[in-house]
Amino acid sequence: MRRREFIAGVGSALAWPSDAGAQQASKIARLGFLGAISASKYATQVEAFLGGLHDLGYVEGKNIAIEFRWAEGNYDRLPELAAEFERLKIDVLVTHGTPGTIAAKAATKTIPIVTAAIGDPVAAGVVTGAAQPGGNITGVAVFSPELGVKRLELLTQAVPNVKRFAVLMNPDNALVRAMLQAIETAAAALAVAVQEVAVSAPTEFDDVLLSLAGRRIEAVVLVDDGMLIANAGTLGKVISNLRLPSVGPRRRRSLPFAQ
Repeated sequence: MRRREFIAGVGSALAWPSDAGAQQASKIARLGFLGAISASKYATQVEAFLGGLHDLGYVEGKNIAIEFRWAEGNYDRLPELAAEFERLKIDVLVTHGTPGTIAAKAATKTIPIVTAAIGDPVAAGVVTGAAQPGGNITGVAVFSPELGVKRLELLTQAVPNVKRFAVLMNPDNALVRAMLQAIETAAAALAVAVQEVAVSAPTEFDDVLLSLAGRRIEAVVLVDDGMLIANAGTLGKVISNLRLPSVGPRRRRSLPFAQ
């Protein structure tokens, strides 16, 4: 789904009917933005988000008020921040990625939730099905387990002599089990070995990646995660310095949010 279609979903949620009836139309809509990483890391994406709302006629301070909360990469903070939005009784809660969506779902069953780029909403347990999600959540799904498999397949084609792959993932992301299981199944079919390598914060990058030599790792597969994508440039430099072939997501101006 393209950015405009996602923003249109937010616009539709802002028009969600409420008990206040016709009086709601005369009030400034209140939107809560639950960010898993930081404002500085997602400045371009937030700018595009606000621009999309403006295209639909929503102007901050005029007919919409936006409250931002950022977890700064600490996913354990997300439930507390989401609960704050429930107490504020906002009209729409916008979030991104699997951790943010899980926290939003746990916080409210009544406020419309719009999520951007969640890895797999069914596997994460936030909706009952892709065709009929039910509940109060809508948004964009990118099916990260399948993307992880495809990245492994592409890397085996690019370096056919490599047989030992590290799968770099954030253990704090609830979708890691589903992603790892899908990659392990694909690895067995490809006759290669994969090893999970956990990293929870950018401060761990150097030590974790330097340990790959001792594990006899020959290549690296990065899976989708907000923290990893936000720091893709740093990760790429460290892996490149180790002279290891790798594949994974990278930040683009066209990618609105992370999984």
